[in-house]
Amino acid sequence: MSEQPEPQIPARLVFRVPTVAVLAALLFAICATPVAFGAPGLVAIYLIPIAAVVWVLRVRTTATADGLTVRGVVGSRALPWASLKGFRLSPKGQVRAVLTDDREVPLPSVRTRHLPALSLVSGGRLADPTVAPETADDDEPVATETSDTAATAAEPTPGVPSDAEPTPESGTESDPDARDAARARSTPE
Repeated sequence: MSEQPEPQIPARLVFRVPTVAVLAALLFAICATPVAFGAPGLVAIYLIPIAAVVWVLRVRTTATADGLTVRGVVGSRALPWASLKGFRLSPKGQVRAVLTDDREVPLPSVRTRHLPALSLVSGGRLADPTVAPETADDDEPVATETSDTAATAAEPTPGVPSDAEPTPESGTESDPDARDAARARSTPE
């Protein structure tokens, strides 16, 4: 038997807009050239792609074992893991760091899907939200969701077609007539 290698923990993670976005700003500059020279003063339209390039190349969030470094267009700010109380998640998937004094710092380019990676880099100082919390007593079962909405979500709604067809169990033969009957029951009349 071969042993599974231990996952390597990266020393540093950088969250930023991909640098390919600079090409979009350059394309905008090329397309704006006829407009820019069409009238005096319209050359200022070139400030838009220049600002976009500076924003793409400068704005980022870097996570290391020491903490987070948030870099904006003008300045940067270091946030050690000890100064973080947690994260606030927005409905749009954006993440804000909540400091111990309840101030919030937006984390550019960090989304909720990045939280497991941040947990890994933090060395356990930040809990991974995708892993169920372990109980202190190993004999106690882990609590699962038992709400009525979870139970009713698994039951089919009458008159609404099911997305998945029932699959035959392993070792049994599939009966085409039974499959057709199941399809007929799942489609509304």
